[in-house]
Amino acid sequence: VPTNVPNQELMQTFIGKPLSRIPDPFSNEYPSFGAANNARLMAFLDDYGFDYEFASATDYYSSGRFDDALMIMLKNYDKVMDIILPTLGEERRATYSPFLPICPRTGVVLQVPMIARDVKKGTITYIDPETEEKIETSVKGGAVKCQWKADWALRWFALGIDYEMAGKDLIESVHLSSRIVKALGGTPPIGFNFELFLDENGQKISKSKGNGLTIEDWLKYAPPESLALFMFQKPKTAKRLYFDIIPKTVDEYYQFAKSYHTQDIAKKIENPAFFIHSGDPSEHEMPISFALLLNLVSAANAQDKTVLWGFISNYVVGATPKTHPELDRLAGFAIAYFEDFIKPNKKFRKPDEKEAKALEDLNEGLKTLGEENDASAIQNLIFEIGKRHEFDPLRDWFKALYQILLGQDQGPRFGSFVALYGVNETIKLIDDALKGELAI
Repeated sequence: VPTNVPNQELMQTFIGKPLSRIPDPFSNEYPSFGAANNARLMAFLDDYGFDYEFASATDYYSSGRFDDALMIMLKNYDKVMDIILPTLGEERRATYSPFLPICPRTGVVLQVPMIARDVKKGTITYIDPETEEKIETSVKGGAVKCQWKADWALRWFALGIDYEMAGKDLIESVHLSSRIVKALGGTPPIGFNFELFLDENGQKISKSKGNGLTIEDWLKYAPPESLALFMFQKPKTAKRLYFDIIPKTVDEYYQFAKSYHTQDIAKKIENPAFFIHSGDPSEHEMPISFALLLNLVSAANAQDKTVLWGFISNYVVGATPKTHPELDRLAGFAIAYFEDFIKPNKKFRKPDEKEAKALEDLNEGLKTLGEENDASAIQNLIFEIGKRHEFDPLRDWFKALYQILLGQDQGPRFGSFVALYGVNETIKLIDDALKGELAI
């Protein structure tokens, strides 16, 4: 039972049975585990405007939709076995059959060898592993299901599938299922193989382990377009899918969307935003990056968007949630992301003697700027002070600023942060750090 499925003890009692005959472990809303999964799939497809035709394998087996294809597979049983058996170990070869009978006594899907087949009657015969009784059952009407490689081929053949995507780990399975389709007299679909998503430790994301970042998780902290970008880029490269990559991906999406509207046609059709928006990307004015918003939330300890907009409106003259609705949406995501991932891990430190002197100089320099919010001028000031105090490499100075003032190891250009947060507010922040009031 996958570790991320609730009601573990109850689910243990249904091991071996089809998901369509297992209770919904999440609630009593759906008649089965399978129905609950199907509902979640359709809700996702509906939310994102997919044009689809839903099909249930259980319904297709039990209604007879697959019957003709199952009869053809029974007729070509030996050909299918010749394709699959060489790929199996000795122990598995001894019990393998492309057909998995559903035990009429227990409802368990049986993995047993066939001792007889009757093509005219459309039946297979096996020995019940518990009662040792000889059982003859039809391959039609939902009395059996197929082993998954044979099942994949069955679906392609029965439904006339002409295109199929699959992960890199299934390349060999695609090859075998394609051979089975040909053995049945059909044409296998054209395919595309994509690389796997990995967790933060570089391990393959597994449904059974439940170690993945879900779609719902991502969309709690970022717009759906950012997830579309992550999935779109480099499909043949293994990518780590974890929370830390969300801010970078969000900002990359808005950069692509912005650049699209100034590109020539050749560049436009190479821009991911072209594909994400089906050739018509929206044009949003995004004067503040997501990474910068996260730093603002951190410095201001903001728990609602109203606080953020007090700073944003000073930085972007005339900006309001109504004039910049996309920025307002991003502000909400920034607060949610900060609360769950940045705030619990914030760790301020006190400046050492060298850093304290540099911070004092920075404060004096900021005071000469007044309320000027020119990010480039502020960045140049910070840069000059770092060189004056002989930080080598200079990035150690910027890293110190983030660790001492924001409790983080890194962030976007610090000059941009000061311009957004405000010069006077930053001066006060530095004063608090020098007094040791942040690192407590």
